[in-house]
Amino acid sequence: MEKQKICDVRPSTVNELPQILELNKAAVPAVNFLNTQQVRNLFSQAEYFRSLLLDQDVIGFLIALAPGVTYESPNYRWFELHYDRFLYVDRVVIDPSQQGNGFGRMFYDKLKEFARQKFPRIACEVNLRPKNESSLRFHRRYGFRQVGVQETEGGAKQVSLLAYEMP
Repeated sequence: MEKQKICDVRPSTVNELPQILELNKAAVPAVNFLNTQQVRNLFSQAEYFRSLLLDQDVIGFLIALAPGVTYESPNYRWFELHYDRFLYVDRVVIDPSQQGNGFGRMFYDKLKEFARQKFPRIACEVNLRPKNESSLRFHRRYGFRQVGVQETEGGAKQVSLLAYEMP
């Protein structure tokens, strides 16, 4: 009989940042590249920074920011201009070998539980150019709706700005 693997979502630790950077690097261009200083800045400012562990291995992470932090993402800034209260998902990354196993939904369910008391919406963006079709499909199925579109990086990228309104 195969041993049952233990899956857990919990607050990330500083010691996990190297693994998180490796997962992030493997996910580019679906997410922007991060260096060590950038991930440390996100770690110190994030309202929600969680790791997904399968047994003891970090196989994913989710970083979300509240309004009012010093983060220069044009997508985060777009939401700051349009909404007073939101929780912005800067990135969610799951090891490619583990995608399609329900971990994305699990991450968002846990984020929704966390956000429910304080934030009326969860916000994020998904690439339209280059197109991230699987992420667009996932977010639509989860209940996100498009609230805007913007071009970034001098027109090299176009993103769909999405919001999930708390029920």
